[in-house]
Amino acid sequence: MKRRTFIQSAALLATSGLPVVAGALPAETENPGKEKARVRAYRPLGKTGIQMGDISFGAGRLSSSALVLRALDRGMNYIDTAPDYGQSEDHIGEALRKAKGRDKIHIASKYCQPMAYQAGKSHLQMGSKEADYIAAVENSLKRLGTDYLDTVFVHAIGETADFEAEKNRMLDPEMLAATQTLKKAGKIRFLAVSSHGPNHMERLLTEAVHSGHFDYIMPAFNFMKFPKVPEVLKAAKSRGVGVVAMKVLAGAKEGGMKLDPGQFEQAAFKWALSHEEISGLVITIQSAQDLDLYLPASGQTLSAADQRVLDHYAALHGTNYCRTGCGECLGSCPEGVDVASILRHQMYFEDYGDEKRAMQAYATMTPNASVCEACADSACDRACSYGLAVSAKLQAAHRTLSMPVAA
Repeated sequence: MKRRTFIQSAALLATSGLPVVAGALPAETENPGKEKARVRAYRPLGKTGIQMGDISFGAGRLSSSALVLRALDRGMNYIDTAPDYGQSEDHIGEALRKAKGRDKIHIASKYCQPMAYQAGKSHLQMGSKEADYIAAVENSLKRLGTDYLDTVFVHAIGETADFEAEKNRMLDPEMLAATQTLKKAGKIRFLAVSSHGPNHMERLLTEAVHSGHFDYIMPAFNFMKFPKVPEVLKAAKSRGVGVVAMKVLAGAKEGGMKLDPGQFEQAAFKWALSHEEISGLVITIQSAQDLDLYLPASGQTLSAADQRVLDHYAALHGTNYCRTGCGECLGSCPEGVDVASILRHQMYFEDYGDEKRAMQAYATMTPNASVCEACADSACDRACSYGLAVSAKLQAAHRTLSMPVAA
């Protein structure tokens, strides 16, 4: 980077209120004459007072602190992590020690344990005590090396078909008591809730909005058709509850599409951000190249060309993509197979590269899709209004996800 360019960039950061990264960032000086894509728009996150980058950092499978520093340097100011995201919190903590301006970096983590899928669940469940919730946050703070979390999430509501049980976990009095204790101690600022279904996503998030306990919500939301989510968004906006979107890439399948790098992703981001109720979106960042691919969409509007890209994607993959949070087929299987959860784990394996975690999650499921091989009814196929060959997909998922898990 030229000295003049460096000085101008430093001045921009200083006046914008964004965190300033201390020290050099390796490999960011390639193509010295080319300006790096960065966050160009910030939106209010409900009534929190946070102005979050419209495209924000998802820290699942985070491999280094250097990537966090690069993201901060590009204007990202909201980081989504969790204790069961491998070494994510540790890497973020290392980055925080090198960056200045902790009060400008907004960190969200989860009421969660670090061991992935212990007994099938890493997120704290009903029966957890106030002390368990407090301990989860305090352990996150130790790994992050910070005094407070901006937000803690009750994460992944709607994983089971029992609406009342899911609602009770979301509004667990022990969790709410812990939240108040942690807020009074200055260890958390805000409470949020997330859901990617497959059960009752819209209904549960509507309950969350009306409960008055949550500062913002995080639903799965993308261009592939979530007909009831807009109602949730309107309810949230009317009550000053922020909305952060996830799963905006609809499975991230690009086979059969001849596009420029980043063209599909940017179109999908702009579609989500075209909804005024959305405060921002979280997307997993795994490399500096992801920043180059994704950030050009920041602050941009959805064009007719973008919509054509999304329509083309839907035409190619509409009968293959299991809509996150849909749940239409649940209850159709006489054996009680949790169709949507199995296909979500398969999506993580195939499309997101999270093979080990997907197989660990599948290994805890009873019944699993092994029973589908002898099924002659295929009621799940008939239950899917999107035309997915559900039974065949379940059998393929079983073959993939039941392979031995590497140590």
